Amino acid sequence: MLAAHRRRLRQRKMEIVTNLQDLCLLPLTVWGQLNSKIKQVLKRRYKSKNVMCRYRNVWNIDLKLRPAFLGGIMHGAGNKPPGLVPNKFAYMTKDLNRLAEYFSVPLQSPADPFEVMFQKGSLAAMRFVAAVQEKEKDGEKVVNVSRELWRRIWSEDKDITEPASLSEAAVKAGLSESEIKELLAMSTSTQVKEKLKSTTQAALDYGAFGFPMIVCHVDGKPEMFFGSDRFELMAHCIGEKWLGPQPSKSAAKL
Repeated sequence: MLAAHRRRLRQRKMEIVTNLQDLCLLPLTVWGQLNSKIKQVLKRRYKSKNVMCRYRNVWNIDLKLRPAFLGGIMHGAGNKPPGLVPNKFAYMTKDLNRLAEYFSVPLQSPADPFEVMFQKGSLAAMRFVAAVQEKEKDGEKVVNVSRELWRRIWSEDKDITEPASLSEAAVKAGLSESEIKELLAMSTSTQVKEKLKSTTQAALDYGAFGFPMIVCHVDGKPEMFFGSDRFELMAHCIGEKWLGPQPSKSAAKL
């Protein structure tokens, strides 16, 4: 039984799609895939991504963050932003503050969320993150850069569309000046643009209609989960235990 359990653990893979514009508490719009046989808009996505990063070692999963473009998902799925419904927008505004406290995420909404999400958008930022992913090997830089970009919008009310803004976030994420210069050039290349389109289409092929989205691969079969409130169900499906938004603290109490 122990050998079978170890084989199962080795099979686990998770993918998370992430996009900065999502009101999810995740750092960008990255959708994720969990190789385990076991990314609401930007604010909730940060939560999902952050939580899955906290569980990487707890659940012993292969977590991969995959940058995608929220606008392409919404258009491809024929979906509309929930914030366009007045009552839903009022509820989301209150609920996000409660979620931020629950997930221990530093949320401070921008002065003009609609300008951030619908006028400026996140395409340039997601291309930059896609360039980071294209260049690095272990995935940690994608995590760090996306986290800093998310903080600029949802914690500091700063821009993420201009090259100088992307550079500032990358510096805080630990990237060198030479790396940033190369990544900025890569982010406008046809190769990276096509990569982002491909990842976005892959999310749609899994059934995406918004973010955050997580795909768990369980014994070769993909299972897609939407939202930042599906962790307990996800844990059940992959045969693990949900220990709350901060598993290290929960484990210490056991």
